[in-house]
Amino acid sequence: MIQPRDREVSLDFPREWIEFVDPDNAEHHIRADLTWLCSRWTCIFGRGCHGVVEGRPDDGCCSHGAFFSDDEDLQRVRKHAKKLTPETWQYAAAGKKKGITEQDSVGEDENRVRTRRVDGACIFLNRPGFAGGEGCALHALALRTGLHPLDTKPEVCWQLPVRREQEWVTRPDDTEILVSTVSEFDRRGWGEGGHDLYWYCTSAPEAHVGTEPLYLSYGPELAALIGANAYAELARLCERRLAQGLVATHPATVVATAQAVLAETDSAGGTG
Repeated sequence: MIQPRDREVSLDFPREWIEFVDPDNAEHHIRADLTWLCSRWTCIFGRGCHGVVEGRPDDGCCSHGAFFSDDEDLQRVRKHAKKLTPETWQYAAAGKKKGITEQDSVGEDENRVRTRRVDGACIFLNRPGFAGGEGCALHALALRTGLHPLDTKPEVCWQLPVRREQEWVTRPDDTEILVSTVSEFDRRGWGEGGHDLYWYCTSAPEAHVGTEPLYLSYGPELAALIGANAYAELARLCERRLAQGLVATHPATVVATAQAVLAETDSAGGTG
């Protein structure tokens, strides 16, 4: 029997990259994966997502909870969690009784803090059948109050599946620049356990069905990661590259596009 992950594309394939200077800071360079940012990936939570844990498709990628990047991240989420009510948050009682966090280890760090897990998934995940609506309670809070989900959710949640790495680089002339690398957060981004995930969306054609390229659908998140003006330049470069013809298209997008064309052809043939 074919499993969902069997339909995922290989993690190794040609990619196109571009590097440019941040318009606001000559010492900050952006190195971007155009193959990923020009892909048609989109979140399909509740629309065919298989989940990262077998047998729990309704969890999406929320089964393991979310690790906080720092104390500021934690305090921001706590502030917004206080705005949730039992009508909008299925596990409000558990959150008030035991708190929203628990400690766990990541690599050599034995004191990492993440969102508490209840009944096998993140405490903020409303399950199917909940009267207040399923999905992340913090995400829904943002939509109800005119905020963006990146304002209310843990950083790791709104950044995924985009990965940003920053490194100070010394050039041959001894000058230093900060290089922000923006790329795909694939299975390997989770470390050793990444390859054991039951299904992962970035390499799955099923999730490459967006109506617009990722650099547009994830515009607010990218702007938050690299700055508004740097994002504007990134968007301009992506648009120009697509107009010229992207050489290294994401293979999951290629498969999804081919499947869509085939389905449309079959449908047209069936109406004759």
